[in-house]
Amino acid sequence: MSVDTKTVRKIARLARIGIKDEELEPMAKELNTILHFVEQLDAIDTRDVAPMTSAVEAKLPQRADVVTDGECAQDIVKNAPDHLDTFFTVPKVVE
Repeated sequence: MSVDTKTVRKIARLARIGIKDEELEPMAKELNTILHFVEQLDAIDTRDVAPMTSAVEAKLPQRADVVTDGECAQDIVKNAPDHLDTFFTVPKVVE
């Protein structure tokens, strides 16, 4: 596939990118270079390659799921202007 200046102008219009006439030819060359690289990648047989999410095998460190602070609901609602047991009470906003 090859991109000409007419195609570059159409792509720029669709993308709402302002491009000057003197920039059309260099942009067409850049797009053709990119497309040529993609064609090279397309030629590679990847049927036996397993999918991967990263080039480097890495595992995230995990910590134990332990409650370190709790059982303090009464202390938390002490500062509330109004509460019912361990729940905050607020004015009704929907009728």
